[in-house]
Amino acid sequence: MLLCQIPLDDCEIATVTDAVRQWCEERKLDIDSIEGRRAITLAVDLIQTNPGHGHDQLLAELSKRMAPQ
Repeated sequence: MLLCQIPLDDCEIATVTDAVRQWCEERKLDIDSIEGRRAITLAVDLIQTNPGHGHDQLLAELSKRMAPQ
């Protein structure tokens, strides 16, 4: 992962990685898969636009936006 290049504080990085790991585990996806990487990108965008998002809020929003169309 390229999280070291993302301008987030340690708490935000932990929130992103925890939410994405849980999202991937629930869907039996590898975090390094195309969908896993897409989820990381989306989670970073979400946490940057809504810095107050906690794990549960981020996971819910990630699940909503990553749902098949």
